[in-house]
Amino acid sequence: MGILAGANLSGGPAPLPGFLSSLEGPLDHYGYLAIALLLLLENIGIPVIPGELAMIAGAIFAGTGRAGLNIVGVGIVAVAASVIGAEIGYLVGRFAGRELVLRYGKYVLLKPEALNRAEAVVSRYGGIVVIVARFIVGLREANGIIAGITQMRARTFAFFNVVGACAWVATWVTIGYVAGDHIDSIYADINRYSLYVLVVLVVLLLGYIAYRVIRRRHRGAQAHEASQAQEATQAQEAPLAQEAPQAQEETETEEDSEPERKSS
Repeated sequence: MGILAGANLSGGPAPLPGFLSSLEGPLDHYGYLAIALLLLLENIGIPVIPGELAMIAGAIFAGTGRAGLNIVGVGIVAVAASVIGAEIGYLVGRFAGRELVLRYGKYVLLKPEALNRAEAVVSRYGGIVVIVARFIVGLREANGIIAGITQMRARTFAFFNVVGACAWVATWVTIGYVAGDHIDSIYADINRYSLYVLVVLVVLLLGYIAYRVIRRRHRGAQAHEASQAQEATQAQEAPLAQEAPQAQEETETEEDSEPERKSS
C-alpha cells in the first residue's frame, strides 16, 4: 500500500489523496456506517457523493487497518447497502408512481427529459441495463426508481440488482485496495479513459441509429415499389377480368343458338 500503508512524518495515519480527503472524518468516526449510509442514499436516488469514492476510501482504510476496517467487511457492507438502496428506489418508483417521482425529482436532479430517456432504455434492454447503470454516475442513482416506474418484475430487478452490485463493488474495492497511494493518478486515468469509451459508445450508438433509419427507409421504398407494381398488375388484369364474363356470355349465347339452328 506504499505511503498509505505507513504513518506520515508526524506519526499519525497517512492522509487520503486530495479527492478523497473529505471522507477522512466520516470514515474515522463512523467506519462501516459511513460507507453504508453514503451508498444507501446514492442508490435510493439521493446524490451525495459518487459511491466509488466511498468504496475506494474504505478500501484504502482497510489496507492500513485504519478505523478498524478490513477489506472483506468493506465489500460486504458496500454490497448490502447498494442492493438495499436500489430496492428501496425500486419500490418508490413502482408504488409512488411517475408523477410523484417527477414532482420531487427536481430536488435530486432527476429531470423529466433524463427520466424519459432512461425509461426508454430500460424498457428496450431490460435487466442488463440494471447492471450497466451501476458503473454510470447519474444513471446509477435513478436505477431502481426507473426500473420500478417501468414495472420491471420484482424478481428480475432483484437478480440483476444483486449481480450489478457485486460486480460494481468488487471492481472499485479491489482498485482501491490494490492501488493504495497510486489511486489518485489511477482514478484520474480511469475517468479520462471512461470519457473516451463513452465517446466511442455514443459514436457507435449514432451509427446504429443511422443504420436503422437508412434500413427502415430502404424497406419503405421497397414496400412502396412493390405496392406500385401490384397496383399496375391489378390495373392490367382489370380489363381482362371484365372481358372474361363477356366472352363467357357470348359462348353461352352461341351454344344456345346452335340447337335452334339444327332444329330449323
